[in-house]
Amino acid sequence: MLSGKARVVTLISRSERDTFEAGKRLGMLLKRRSEAVLCIYGELGAGKTLLIKGIGTSLGIPERDIGSASFVLAQQYRTEPPFNHLDLYRLKDVEEEEWIWDYIGRGITAIEWAERLPEAPSGAIKVHIKIKDKNEREISIEGINQEDWDNIQTEET
Repeated sequence: MLSGKARVVTLISRSERDTFEAGKRLGMLLKRRSEAVLCIYGELGAGKTLLIKGIGTSLGIPERDIGSASFVLAQQYRTEPPFNHLDLYRLKDVEEEEWIWDYIGRGITAIEWAERLPEAPSGAIKVHIKIKDKNEREISIEGINQEDWDNIQTEET
């Protein structure tokens, strides 16, 4: 369980590898929970799927097995806890897509293009990825605190 009051952790990614590693650290942190919802926001090409690949690998999923869910909308992985990857990019009216809510509360659920939801699920961790330039991204993670983030980095080294 995460300690203390949740805050925003902000990172600068200077490469695809940095974005992947940020996802990996976030996955390691979430692995401590039996369930979590991540709402991931960012424009096309920001690195949302790359971040999700990092999360998935920390849960034991081979990187090559994690792709964009854009064409299948949802992918489920049998990990412990279970990992669900939803991509709302191709949906026109998310409010009519009741199946989305079936994933909430069933393991870790990462939702790409979460800005298409009418509202974020209660207690969701919100990840905003902003393109700063060709290789630089600002990643803000709302719903965790700096101490937990720092501790997971320490445990990894």
